[in-house]
Amino acid sequence: MGPLSGLKLIEIDGLGPVTFAGMVLADLGAEVLRLTRGGSAPPAALDEVGGAVLHRGRTAVPVDLKSLQDRGQVLDLIEKADGLIEGFRPGVMERLGLGPQVCQSRNPRLVYGRVTGWGQTGPLADQVGHDINYLGIAGGLYPIGSADRPPPPPLNMVADYGGGAMMLVTGLLAALLEAQRTGHGRVVDAAMTDGVALYTSVFHALRARGLWSDQRQGNLLDGGSPFYRCYACKEGGFVAVGALEPRFYAALIQGLGLTPEEAPQYDLASWPQLEARFAALFATRTRDDWANHFAGTEACVTPVLSLSEAPLHPHNRARGTFINPGVVQPAPAPRFSPPGDPALGQGPDLSLDQALSQWRN
Repeated sequence: MGPLSGLKLIEIDGLGPVTFAGMVLADLGAEVLRLTRGGSAPPAALDEVGGAVLHRGRTAVPVDLKSLQDRGQVLDLIEKADGLIEGFRPGVMERLGLGPQVCQSRNPRLVYGRVTGWGQTGPLADQVGHDINYLGIAGGLYPIGSADRPPPPPLNMVADYGGGAMMLVTGLLAALLEAQRTGHGRVVDAAMTDGVALYTSVFHALRARGLWSDQRQGNLLDGGSPFYRCYACKEGGFVAVGALEPRFYAALIQGLGLTPEEAPQYDLASWPQLEARFAALFATRTRDDWANHFAGTEACVTPVLSLSEAPLHPHNRARGTFINPGVVQPAPAPRFSPPGDPALGQGPDLSLDQALSQWRN
């Protein structure tokens, strides 16, 4: 049983961050009822694609939120719940008669978690957008990538799942702790733009001290330094180099057959030439040759693995970082002591009446 065992949460089915947050909370042991669109509503676009992983650990309950009867039963569920999470645009839940004011009037201790791209307020609150848009507005996209081309989208992990889902989980858990003390819940407004902005804190701190500039690929951690970036290897493949500390850098250049005089670490004027030299050296051997060459050293050189390769890496296999209950997927994280065995499969589909019966018990 996970550390959230005993908590009852309702997830209003959606895409992206609310689905990911529901998975994380269920992985941690909470009992999560996922209220799906019932009736003639079409399934969400990624239901069939991502459901085998993103819907794990929860019971699906089809609900027609436009039905007065179903809404009444959902409110009955809410009376017994500790929290609710939803990811609709601002005002949608209110128009359905299930906004925070209505729900908390039935259950004052309910924590009502909301995740959106732009947040519940502000000039853009009602606008559409996606991860790349939220990341761009919050300042988290501009610093990424090569100086001579537009920033590449870092998949949809940063804003959707980092700034959105994980900040929703953090806010929900904080408010749940407070509700246990006070008997009063809160509304959690998790905006992806806010979360991404928070993630840039260290760069704002560095910028204030003159240690970070807006020149892309001109800083320590953005690919500007030759000892913190990726390099192409022979026959394809890449290695990631993260030799920031002096002793780690010493191990790197020793492994590359260079001397400190040939490769001074913080002579910024020589960084472009040093990067070119590193690139030429890494191109002489394959990725796995370099990984074996630097294994057991402090050079911080590791292979860049694909999605299909990562589950096969010895470290990931030893830790059980990936599991395969029919579909290869990441295991729940983080881990707790004593270890538990969280339920990873999807729970049985229930009718709304069956869900109410189980919830009351």
